[in-house]
Amino acid sequence: MAERQVVVDASVAIKWFLDEDGSAHARLLLDGTWSLSVPDLIYAEVGNVLWKRLRRGEIAADEGEAAIEALLEVPWRVHPASALVGAGFAIAEATGCTVYDGLYVAAAVKCDGLLVTADGRLLERLASTALASHLLRLAHVQ
Repeated sequence: MAERQVVVDASVAIKWFLDEDGSAHARLLLDGTWSLSVPDLIYAEVGNVLWKRLRRGEIAADEGEAAIEALLEVPWRVHPASALVGAGFAIAEATGCTVYDGLYVAAAVKCDGLLVTADGRLLERLASTALASHLLRLAHVQ
């Protein structure tokens, strides 16, 4: 079976390391049938989510550290934000999403794939645009 090209955002990647709604769907993306890509922003975003969870007492420091180590081992293609920021800004300007989200969408467009996200606001904001064809709701991953 051919690998499917997908970009994952932090709303999906965090579910690989923390058990929460959607984790089972997210972990399907690691089964070897998906070709994963991300903007390099993913490391800072996942790190920040882990830090927030640590500060709220939801995870222990060693859990956060283990998640960071595992994140660094994910077999994906990393796109530098510098190569995506122009397109990401244009997407943000046109749709009202953040430039951060625009970077993920731009990466999906660049690799002619889909952005897999659990971010309902982003999905809603882009639903009526031409970019909707590059989006896949995490719950629809099979």
